[in-house]
Amino acid sequence: MGCFRGAPLAVTATIVLIFLLAPQVACEKYEYINLPKAHLPMYFRRFPALEKQCTEDENCPYRSIIASSSYQSRKNVACWGYEDGCTEKGRFSNHSCPGSHIGYVKSKQAQLDTFYSQADFGFVRDQIRETRIMCEPQFPHDSSLECSKYLRFCRGRNLMINFTDLAARTEPLRYKMDVIGPGQIGGHCTLHGDRLRDELQHISPLQSWGPELRFFERFVKPPIENDQCDVVIEKPTFIMKIDAAINMYHHFCDFLNLYASLHVNLSHAASFTTDTHVLIWESFPYHSPFAETFKVFTRNPIANLKTYAGKVVCFRNVVLPLLPRMIFGLYYNTPIIHGCENSGLFHAFSEHVLHRLKIRMATRTDRRLRITFLSRQTRYRRVLNEEELIAKIASNPNYAVQRVNFGPELSFIEQLKITRNSDIFIGMHGAGLTHLLFLPKWATLFELYHCEDPNCYRDLARLRGVHYITWERDHLVFPEGEGRHPERDERHAKFTNYAFDANEFERLVAKAAAHVEGHEEFRKFCARNPRTKDEL
Repeated sequence: MGCFRGAPLAVTATIVLIFLLAPQVACEKYEYINLPKAHLPMYFRRFPALEKQCTEDENCPYRSIIASSSYQSRKNVACWGYEDGCTEKGRFSNHSCPGSHIGYVKSKQAQLDTFYSQADFGFVRDQIRETRIMCEPQFPHDSSLECSKYLRFCRGRNLMINFTDLAARTEPLRYKMDVIGPGQIGGHCTLHGDRLRDELQHISPLQSWGPELRFFERFVKPPIENDQCDVVIEKPTFIMKIDAAINMYHHFCDFLNLYASLHVNLSHAASFTTDTHVLIWESFPYHSPFAETFKVFTRNPIANLKTYAGKVVCFRNVVLPLLPRMIFGLYYNTPIIHGCENSGLFHAFSEHVLHRLKIRMATRTDRRLRITFLSRQTRYRRVLNEEELIAKIASNPNYAVQRVNFGPELSFIEQLKITRNSDIFIGMHGAGLTHLLFLPKWATLFELYHCEDPNCYRDLARLRGVHYITWERDHLVFPEGEGRHPERDERHAKFTNYAFDANEFERLVAKAAAHVEGHEEFRKFCARNPRTKDEL
């Protein structure tokens, strides 16, 4: 394959995009790969020259994996699911639709296909198929821009963004659609203006890149070569419009869409590199209890709009990722078809994050099921008889029960270690249940009470392929009060606290335990009697 030392820009637009992310990578180094073992067959099948190089290089850390019989049995068929020629048998993971399709689609196959397009790697496939060139290069130093439908995902080369006006703006910039204006974004390329304007149908801060790209213009001269830039960012850059960094449910919608965007953009062997820049499209310095997750995607500091206020910035390679609140997007607005579960995309995302953050499955010293009870220390949705409930199940010799508070005193990495090693995860309706994304395959999420929002975490559990249960007998749950929304002064079940019948709680935990113990993957795991190692 030879060394990657910055690929030359091809004249045709198609080849330009193949080398969109081409950092300087030494021949003998492979750090930019860093994928779970289960992901390597798909990765190397996509880049066979790199596989050949690794096979012949005794310093390649993946050489023995490539030579293994399990890898060799998969190498010619393994695919993520969006590649041309990818068969259903070869996909990374196949979802299932055990529920009835009647009343939703005309056939079982249509049900399976619909879920795949809505919530699996079929969504990535459709973004790739819908991508069109918006600004076309003619010469090696030209700019380029291409986007998927409704400008949900875009990527470009040699583009310029003028942030000079931001130096005079004192108001906080978040969820704004006027960060830039006419002529403040563009490049030197042949602009297909009508094509771009046709996609300006989802103009909303977090639904598309339309609010920004409606101002895209063709510049007379290449901006970088003509010294029009105060700053030139050489490394690949992701510009992100994020949802709510303080809330795990919403922020992980950002991270999942960023991961999906890596696949939409997977045109170069170094596309999974962390030697990238991330620019958050707001003026607030980035702070989040979940900030460690960004280490999965970048090793560099996170920038914001203030970083470049007053400057003209040019980007050699820039990606505008999929957004958290797209219409029919992932996962906040995913219209999941009835009866389907286990998205390969969500499963791959979970493995990718756990692998790169080095969250491993711990040694089992006995056969007890590990039960984690997530305790809320908030004003609302507290469990009033928490001690009683925990004591009820802790007396069972088949359970190892721990109560945890995922507050700021416990790092997110430590939280993930607990989640990764939980067989049953119990908690009230709330963002902390987003941890279900990182439970083992066999685990059960027990949403103690859904507070009259029954689909939120049930659907997320379906997407991840984790078993879900919730409280079944309303007459055995006891709210502290009616619960009223603090702003709208109307009845709202999320704004009160609850007590629960201990015997019914014990019954439901036993139900969850039966699922775990009967799960094929759990039985395999126990049979292996694993030592402490990365099970990914």
